[in-house]
Amino acid sequence: MSSKRITVITAGLSQPSSTRLLADRLAEATTRSLASLGEGVEVEIVELRDLAHEITDNLLTGFPAPALASAIESVTKADGVIAVTPVFTSSYSGLFKSFFDVIDNTALEGTPVLIAATAGTPRHSLVLDYALRPMFAYLRAVVVPLGVFAASEDWGSGDETTTTLPDRVSRAADQLAALVAGHTTSRVDEFDDVVPFEEQLRRLSQD
Repeated sequence: MSSKRITVITAGLSQPSSTRLLADRLAEATTRSLASLGEGVEVEIVELRDLAHEITDNLLTGFPAPALASAIESVTKADGVIAVTPVFTSSYSGLFKSFFDVIDNTALEGTPVLIAATAGTPRHSLVLDYALRPMFAYLRAVVVPLGVFAASEDWGSGDETTTTLPDRVSRAADQLAALVAGHTTSRVDEFDDVVPFEEQLRRLSQD
């Protein structure tokens, strides 16, 4: 049985970080959900803090160093992506955005992506819809309907009157797993059906 490849992008800057913790929770839940669908899973974690210098160099030179090239390949060849960022100035972090800036804007076409964010206050929860979702729509990814936002107060919350963080993580992971289970990484080459110039000339000469 072939395994589905899940790449997790986490842009947390501290160690430990709530961003990485949320990323791990989402990866674990997605793995369980895919297993329940009979799918094997390979998970790769990409810590952007470890690639910060290489990302900057790539923006300046246009060429990725080996570790960054490996991370980019992991993302572009994944069957599904989990992308988690801390919220800075009411939006995704600059490091998070810069990483996706160095990826070709068609490389994620059709790839299921689960978006998530962390912040100190629930006031920033709309970042999922006004920042992250439009960015991945531009990259032509298939964004999971339910994004996951975690404020500081969500960790350990057991308030039965609200949807808890574990509930949201589980539901979003189920949605990602359903998309990944039916996803293939083979993409259509837009030039596959192009008629060679010589053939075009031959056809014209026969008209």
